[in-house]
Amino acid sequence: MVEGLIGKKVGMTQLFAEDGTVTPVTVIEAGPCVVVQLKTQDKDGYEAVQLGLVDAGAAKRANKAMRGKHAAADVPPTRIQREFRRVGDDEIKLGDPISVEIFQDVANVDLVGVSKGKGFQGVMKRHGFGGGKASHGSMHHRAPGSIGQSAWPSKVMRGMRGPGHMGSRRITLKNAKVVRVDAEKNLLLVKGAVPGSRGSTVLIRRAKSNSGS
Repeated sequence: MVEGLIGKKVGMTQLFAEDGTVTPVTVIEAGPCVVVQLKTQDKDGYEAVQLGLVDAGAAKRANKAMRGKHAAADVPPTRIQREFRRVGDDEIKLGDPISVEIFQDVANVDLVGVSKGKGFQGVMKRHGFGGGKASHGSMHHRAPGSIGQSAWPSKVMRGMRGPGHMGSRRITLKNAKVVRVDAEKNLLLVKGAVPGSRGSTVLIRRAKSNSGS
């Protein structure tokens, strides 16, 4: 068995329980994936399984090297490939399909995605600064203020928070609760929000908190 899967974020919705309780969930199209390459201790120095996310349009964009790599595994070309650890002693072969069913008995998962890019932002939005006085003529509404010293040491200290690029970072959300697994539609529903925009790639791994993982 493989510890994880590649997916794409579909969006958010709500699930209603019989008692009226509302649970916000994120819908992830998890797989299907295929085994593209097997990493071994003898050849690569470590054990891992490289999965490729099945994509109907990937064959048109694949170059000769990628076509040859996938031909060795007897699978159609894939555009997105990631490596995952082996879990258990089950035999894994090239070309084996991996579906969302691997999370059928999993309570929590770790999700890795890239957050939405916000561009260049000021200190109030980027770091939550309170800003200056809002009265007229203060000229210090959203500015960061003084950031250095006068005589000594006369420099900006390392780690000073300031304006700059915000978002578009790799974020790992740990121990997200699995609410539902839809094997027929390859959908995984997890509780709460997941980093990334709609259609972005999400890596799904078994959380270490799960017994036996």
